[in-house]
Amino acid sequence: MSESDPTLERALGRAWTDDRCWELLTRLTELPHRMGGSPAERRAAEIVRETFSNAGLEDVQLQEFPMQYWERGTTEFAVLSEASEADDGPDSRAIPDRSFEAIALPYSPAGDVEGPLVDVGYGTPTELEAVDLQGAIAVASTTTPRDQRFVHRMEKFGHAVAAGAEAFVFANHVPGQLPPTGALQFDAEAAVPGVGVSAETHDWLIDYAERGARARIRVDASTEDGSSRNVHGVFGPETDEEVLVVAHYDAHDITEGALDNGCGIATVAGATAILSALEADLDCRVRIAGVGCEEIGLLGAEAMADELDLESVRAVVNVDGAGRFRNLRALSHGSKTLEELAEDVTTAAGQPIVHEPDPHPFSDHWPFLRAGVPALQLHSEPPEGGERGRGWTHTTADTRDKVDRRNLREHAMLTALLVRELTRTEVPRVDTADLQGRLREQEYEPGMRAAEIWPDAWD
Repeated sequence: MSESDPTLERALGRAWTDDRCWELLTRLTELPHRMGGSPAERRAAEIVRETFSNAGLEDVQLQEFPMQYWERGTTEFAVLSEASEADDGPDSRAIPDRSFEAIALPYSPAGDVEGPLVDVGYGTPTELEAVDLQGAIAVASTTTPRDQRFVHRMEKFGHAVAAGAEAFVFANHVPGQLPPTGALQFDAEAAVPGVGVSAETHDWLIDYAERGARARIRVDASTEDGSSRNVHGVFGPETDEEVLVVAHYDAHDITEGALDNGCGIATVAGATAILSALEADLDCRVRIAGVGCEEIGLLGAEAMADELDLESVRAVVNVDGAGRFRNLRALSHGSKTLEELAEDVTTAAGQPIVHEPDPHPFSDHWPFLRAGVPALQLHSEPPEGGERGRGWTHTTADTRDKVDRRNLREHAMLTALLVRELTRTEVPRVDTADLQGRLREQEYEPGMRAAEIWPDAWD
């Protein structure tokens, strides 16, 4: 960043007092929810389109795409009264008939299931192999040990079902009486019911599972044909190549979705205003996109990838999680060029970042990355010592009061600087064979197959 660039200085200077990010976040979190395929998500798309247009994005369009719309009804979860299997001692007391708060997980089918409770710990493959889940209700934590690769919810669910589980309980590891949500699989009704429960309920379930308890889960839900929308437009010179910036604007139906991903789409809105002021300084076209239905299957990103000529996409910048907390984290997904670019730009701006080189398939960069498009994901994590995993997100506590507008402004500026430099930088394509190898090294393949997201073409 040069001190002799007055246009850049003015654009960044205005960004320090620009409330565009906060205003978009506020309008989105005021909606009833932003569940993929819902009327409220359609309203969110209109708000994003208006904000992008006002920020200077040209030819802003709505792209509609089909999806499977899941809608929740009621959920019941109870431990059933019976004598304990223990012969004597303090655990020989009878297990009471007891109900707990639970919420159905998206794409859970309607169902009424009864079976033994089986605690599978963190739900890692090793733990699941060590227990008998045939006909059981599996109970897994939302987190993973810090010395292991983070195991995604869909992996835990997929492995549990493959092992014979008749239902799945996803138990929050963060205290606060907060049952978590999250899709069981992508864009299709799952095989068995799944529910989320709080950390406090999990403590009881571990106890009851050790004592041989049975439980019953009743879920009322429906899945039907629906549609969602992407919002996108361009600016910059008319070039054969373009840089794509994406952030999802949808959120789950139990929450305001401020952190996930209100912060991300708000950060992109702020970056759009900065880049619009720097349009003459861009060396290739930039496409800005707000995508729907990320939470239930990366569906908007998939639709965007299908629409674009991916050979013309130099790189994708996925803003999923930026703006939440102070320290920006850059995930380069195996691209050394993007790693160095992120390091150089943020160091020059006096804002060093945390870097993560390993690829993962669980956000909107994935449809592009698996096709060979280099991907940079911008994220942020709680300060050192914070809970590993989603924290407040995917719960009713993901609310606007958790957000600091200063983080939105700073990350909008850094995003804009990264995209500006990316328009000037040639980035080698991703070798898909190398990508497969890296995912296998991290032991992603079994989990991706269990979640039914391992690409068929790779077989």
